[in-house]
Amino acid sequence: MRIIDFKTISDLNISYSLCVEWVENALKIKSESKLPAKISLKLDNNVFFNTMPCYIPSLNKIGVKFVSRYPKRTPSLISDLFLFDSENGDLLTMMNADWITTMRTGAVAALTIKKLQSIKGGVYSFVGLGNTARATLLCLLSIQPEINHYVRLLSYKNQAEIFIERFKDFNNVSFEIVETNEELVKNADVIVSCVTAFDSNFAPDELYKEGVLLVPVHTRGFQNCDLFFDKVYGDDYDHIKDFKYFDKFKFFAEFSDIISGLDGGRTSNKERIIAYNIGIALHDIYFASMLYEYLKEKDLFYIDIKHPSDKFWV
Repeated sequence: MRIIDFKTISDLNISYSLCVEWVENALKIKSESKLPAKISLKLDNNVFFNTMPCYIPSLNKIGVKFVSRYPKRTPSLISDLFLFDSENGDLLTMMNADWITTMRTGAVAALTIKKLQSIKGGVYSFVGLGNTARATLLCLLSIQPEINHYVRLLSYKNQAEIFIERFKDFNNVSFEIVETNEELVKNADVIVSCVTAFDSNFAPDELYKEGVLLVPVHTRGFQNCDLFFDKVYGDDYDHIKDFKYFDKFKFFAEFSDIISGLDGGRTSNKERIIAYNIGIALHDIYFASMLYEYLKEKDLFYIDIKHPSDKFWV
């Protein structure tokens, strides 16, 4: 059993476009994988601890990711992952999953935008400008290199300025900073929310124009949209079915249905669409499997810990 730390993964410099390729490949095999709904232990003050298992037969891998959020901790969101050989049950690795969580989340959001946006090169509005938003835009720019992305950011402290500085070397993006929720939403073609928690609706119904794609990476703040948007896609039925207004959705399908060709996705540039790709272990375990095999081939493991080779007695 090996331990893989954050730096070992980060130093691989996995490309953003490869991250998007990995999430799409994982979605293609979702139907053959076993993906129980995550178990979420929710505490006061927006604290949670989630347990996320998955079995991917085609990779001979079983994995469990553990992710927790403690607002007073820095960073507030951290995750770890156990990866097993599904044929013999051996624990292959204990792995830091912070990079995986960030990059698979951003890659899924970017793929969602590419597949469901009404027009390419419209107005892309972002709120919550941490690592998830960075990962989303980095992936999006990498898979749409020919498009100039006009990105609108909601001002908060100096986060927008820092965000813009991160992308100063990219030639296919330009930025605007706005001061209010209303300015961010009005006439936006794609709205990406990476804010972990909202206590009220982000914007009134009338500001979401026809054709808008809403991507709430963290789901709060947009329940009013559930009631009047034309279509809702989710990464997994069991993760979405308990939403307050699920039975009032006009239409629901899994995002993987678009990837597999079972669903046509957007059929009109007037459709308002929500994509609740809130995070499934399938992507975490797929990423972990790809990273594990690469590191195994290159013999780049950080620590190797062996279990007893024979039964032991106490």
